[in-house]
Order: sequence, then structure tokens, then C-alpha cells
Amino acid sequence: MTTAGSSPIVILSKGTASSRGTEVQNNNISAAMAVAEAVRTTLGPRGMDKMLVDTIGDVVITNDGSTILKEIDIEHPAAKMVVEISKTQDTEAGDGTTTAVVIAGELLKGAKELIELDVHPAAIISGYRSALKLAKEALDEIAIDMDAIENDETLLKIARTSLTGKGVDVAHDHLAEVVVAAARAVADEEGVDIDRINVERKVGGRVNDTFMINGVAIDKEKVHSGMPDRIRDAKIALINSSLEIRKTEFSSEIAIKSPDQLQTFLEREEALMKEMVEKIKASGANVVFCQKGMDDLVQFYFADKGILALRRVKKSDMERISRATGAQVITNIDMIDEEALGRAELVEERRFGGDKMTIIEGCLDPKAVSIVLRGGTDYVVSELERAIHDALNTVGSAIEDRKIVAGGGSPEVELAMRLRSYSSRLKGKEQLALKKFADALEVIPETLAENSGFDPMNKLVELRAMHNKGQKTAGIDVQTGKISDMLEQGVIEPLRVKRQALNSAVDAATMLLRIDDAIPMKGSSPGERK
Repeated sequence: MTTAGSSPIVILSKGTASSRGTEVQNNNISAAMAVAEAVRTTLGPRGMDKMLVDTIGDVVITNDGSTILKEIDIEHPAAKMVVEISKTQDTEAGDGTTTAVVIAGELLKGAKELIELDVHPAAIISGYRSALKLAKEALDEIAIDMDAIENDETLLKIARTSLTGKGVDVAHDHLAEVVVAAARAVADEEGVDIDRINVERKVGGRVNDTFMINGVAIDKEKVHSGMPDRIRDAKIALINSSLEIRKTEFSSEIAIKSPDQLQTFLEREEALMKEMVEKIKASGANVVFCQKGMDDLVQFYFADKGILALRRVKKSDMERISRATGAQVITNIDMIDEEALGRAELVEERRFGGDKMTIIEGCLDPKAVSIVLRGGTDYVVSELERAIHDALNTVGSAIEDRKIVAGGGSPEVELAMRLRSYSSRLKGKEQLALKKFADALEVIPETLAENSGFDPMNKLVELRAMHNKGQKTAGIDVQTGKISDMLEQGVIEPLRVKRQALNSAVDAATMLLRIDDAIPMKGSSPGERK
């Protein structure tokens, strides 16, 4: 980099290269468009899957946009920015990642065409921001109010829409019921805390065997074969301390000079551990979940007294058990009493295939439930887990916001039509940006049609005609290719997913358009300076 004038002044160190202006903008836009193109074919119920293979040969098969972008190895900094925006979409809405990235790619494609016509990036950014505001206002206008807490059928439709096309279509009705039941179980006046829904995976059986427990499922088994498999009217103790003799934090040694002294020492250790078990038993507990270690002798004493015990239970599971049963987490055995215990109708160890799990059922006011996923292979269960995650978030969003929109590309076409109508009233280059924004929105119905094997332009023309006639909820039936009322078809989505997808796409596009220089930082090697 040098200053202007007859005598150049060198600013950057030797061997450092930088790119400026149109060159860096084109590079960034091309990288972002490549990311969008990578996930575009996965969009919609009939989208294709991607096989991701890591350096050691492990394979992930998925059409979940968030997972694809998280797992693929991306080097270009602009592409990484798009991936970060996709993470925000997943965090805020739980679904719609592919939609956000594909729209961002089209926004940048349109911006590139305008830049080639000498439209300044600042004007494009201003136009995109104005279009975003108008689009969100229009979204709010076409959104449909719903009483999600009392309308199970609407929630089931939302869950089915989210699950469709994610490799679990054979059981999507059953899974939708499981998702809605789980979301409603943890819903309260503050919303739906998805973290209260514990999802456990067990390979084996069919996807239809997936079930919800109105309580907690722990991927642990009892620590001693002599313990009971089942405890009814369970009184549960949660202990966050080691049930074993503590080791000193500094080096020490005990001098034992005779067999009698050794026997006395061992008897004292045994007495201490027996005392621990007696205190727990005296509180009334018949089930113990310990977050830390448990001595073999303690395990034996628990078994002898008919207490079911698990050790090294995860902190997150301890918290879920506490919510579900009302148990307090005890850090000091001396403080345990009946009031600290949780209650459940049943705690049982069950076998699933070759594995065992511990199930806690019949909690009074659970506010924490579990979904146990089943499937024939690990690939199936992994994809099912991702599908359930998206469905839980979309149902949770609908319960919290009570606003929905039609799917099938319907809202995007409606918004595009309104933006074009508004842009005709404007003068100057901002009008061009609004039209490009409208074009970018229509990439969603185009892609849905293309991924379903239909002619995208023909379907888009049909959609525009229907919306011009006032049919705001007309969208593409990806199974038949017909233009249908998406509300009647039961294809609906939460408003939050669409709003956040627009926000994420515009944030990604404007962030990249504002960059006009790429300069290597200190510490980068010459080989890294491009």
C-alpha cells in the first residue's frame, strides 16, 4: 500500500499484499454466494442431503443447513461471516438457517450487479435497510394470530412442517405429537425453555419408537447389580459430593506397624462409608443420584438397603431431575433430610437394545421432560436429533409469539410483490436496491420448485398471478407442483423464523458490502498474506 503522489511511501511490510475496492467486494460476494450455493439444494421438503466426511473418515449425512455450515471446513473470511450469521439464526429462531443464507447470497448477487452499474455500496445498503423495514412491516400485516397454548392442531401443523423433508417423513405425525407434548409440558408464563427438554439417543428400533417421558431419562444405569431395577413412590436424593473417602490435597503417609493397626484403619474407613449410607437412608431416600464418584463399599451398602443409586450423573441432568421432582442438590451429606428429597411415582432402569437407561416418571409438576430417540442406525438417530431440535424451537416460537405465516414460499412472494409496488414510487438508485431485494426473496419459492423437480420460472409466474389476485397464502405444494393455499394444506411456520431470516440475511449482506479493503494483520506469515 502506498500514498498517492510522485514518490510512493511504503506502509505495509515487504511481501504483504492487500486488495481494495471492487476487487475485494467481488471476492467477498463470490465467497458468500458459494456458501449459499452449497446449502441451496437442501432447502425444502424435497431438498437433497449432504455427506460430510472429516479427516479420519467419520461421516455426517444431513440436509440441515446449520449443521452443514458448522461442519464444513471454510477458509475465506467473508464465507466465515456468513456462517456466523447462520449461527445467529439458529440461536434466535432455531430454524430457517438455509433460508437466511440463500437469501443473503441472492442479496449479494443483486448487489454485485448494481455495483457493476456504478451504484455505490452505500446506496445499496440504504436501499436494503429500507426494504428490510418494509418487508418486516408487511410480514406483521400478513401474519395470523393464534392462541398457541390452546390450539394443539396448529402446533402439530407447525411441527409437521418443520419435520417434513428431514429424513423422518415416515413418522412425522408421531414425532410432531411428541414435539408438541414436550414443548407444552415445559411451557410457562415466561415462554418455552427448550433446555428443559432432555433429548437422549438410543440406536435400535424404528423412528416410530421415539417417545416422550413426562419426567427425566438418564443415560446411566445402576452402579450395583444387587440394587432393585424399579422403585415405586421414589424419594430422590441429589448429591453433589463424593460418596467415598476423600483424599488429602497434599502428600501424606500413615505408618502402620502391625496387622492389627491395618485392620483398625480399614474398619474405620468402612465405618465412615457405612455412616454415609445410614444418613442417606435415615432421610427416607430410596433413590440416589450422585454427581461425583461412589466407592465400591458404598455401592454395596446401598444395594443391601434396597436403594437404587447412580454415580457421575451430568450436572445438566441433575438440574433437570431437580426441576422435575423438586429435589434439592445437596453438597454436604450432613444436611440431607426429608425436605431435600424429590418425589416421583417411578424410577426404573430399562433396557433399550443393548443399552440401559434410568427413567424417572410420574413427577407432580415436571417442567422438565425427556425425549428418547430411536432409529435403525446412528446416522438416522443423528439426523432425527437435528430434526427434533428444529421442530422444538419452531413450536416453542409459536407458543411464545402466537404469530404464524403460511409456508411454501408464500410470504416471500407476497413481500416481493409489495416491495416492487412500493419501489415504483421512489426515484434514484434506492429504487434499484428495493427491486433487487424483491428478486432475492423470490429465490425461496424458485428453489423450492427446483429442488422438487418442477420448473422454477413457471411456478414463480403462477405464484405471482395468484398473489396479484389477492391470494396471500398461495404457495407451492412441493409434492404435486400445484399452487395451493398453504393454510389449508397445513404448511405453516412461526413468524419469528421468517423475521429472523430476513434480519440475518440483510445483516450478512450489508456487513460484506461495507468492506472495501482487505489488509493482513500483524503476525500473519507471508504464505498467509493474499
